[in-house]
Amino acid sequence: MILGRVGSFVAKQVLSGDEVVLLNAEKLVISGNIAYNTTKYSERRHLTNKANPENSPHWPKRPDLFVKRIIRGMLPFDSLRGREAAKRLRVFIGVPKAYAKTKAETLEKASVDNLRGIYSTIGKICERLGYEG
Repeated sequence: MILGRVGSFVAKQVLSGDEVVLLNAEKLVISGNIAYNTTKYSERRHLTNKANPENSPHWPKRPDLFVKRIIRGMLPFDSLRGREAAKRLRVFIGVPKAYAKTKAETLEKASVDNLRGIYSTIGKICERLGYEG
């Protein structure tokens, strides 16, 4: 499924108070060339605050944390409401045993079939950023 469309749906759900579990984070896709997407997120990983580098934004390499960080960007994280909403989101690589028997829900408008151009998976982007999993 397309990360941006799934992310906006999930952000609305957690803001309304629902707890959301997102499975198979490494299989989500971003439209565009893999080289361009890797360069974009690699540059974001190296941005630092000159005055206080410890306060710089953190961009992880792991696919589940990477997806969670992107969805966190869709939330009003500076407010208490946004921080509490971010706590209601759980993202996993693959399907853990605890969720193996639950029925997965998909979004039709977030399907990869709706993309016409090229796309790259989160798993491939994270591998190029240095994730070894």
